[in-house]
Amino acid sequence: MAETSILTTTQGAVRHITLNRPTALNSFTADMRGALLQALNDAAADTAVRAVVITGAGRAFCAGQDLADPAMVDTGNGPDVGAVIDRFYRPLALRVRSMPVPVLAAVNGVAAGAGANLALCCDLVLAARSASFIQAFSRIGLVPDCGGSWLLPRLVAMLSRALAETRRVLDEASTLDLPDALALEASAQRELGRGADFREGVAAFFAKRPPQFQDR
Repeated sequence: MAETSILTTTQGAVRHITLNRPTALNSFTADMRGALLQALNDAAADTAVRAVVITGAGRAFCAGQDLADPAMVDTGNGPDVGAVIDRFYRPLALRVRSMPVPVLAAVNGVAAGAGANLALCCDLVLAARSASFIQAFSRIGLVPDCGGSWLLPRLVAMLSRALAETRRVLDEASTLDLPDALALEASAQRELGRGADFREGVAAFFAKRPPQFQDR
């Protein structure tokens, strides 16, 4: 019997959607993406549903696009990855972001590529100790999809001032020559080195504990 790639259950007012290709780390196929979108549409249309939880079966949340999926097979001219994005990942990301109820991602293992960005699309991410978030696109010569290019800069800016400054410095340094980039680094480090996050980070390093940065 073929496995059902998306499982749905309802507990009270909570709709649980489970990505169910555990032997393939819940990587996306065309059928699975379509079934997930339909499950989200069904939840959005059900007025009894007050929250949605997306999780993965087995030891992964979602390993991203299944590169063995027929849509990704190179038939000689290269697969039309852009068509896959337009047809599947664009409506999926927009559906998650426009849900009328909160959507939570319960990440129980690896969340890679489009799987990581699907989780980041959600209103809240609950990460198990086994969770890991991997942007693996550069390893296969691609850029982030499923909304990653929009989500990551905004989420990074929320994490801490240092991460936001890293993004700013990287953006600015890309247009400079090396001497000016070095001057930019010095300016940024001078300001950050006077901040509470730097002091906390150094203290945590020597105490061998996670840092407790200030909320932003």
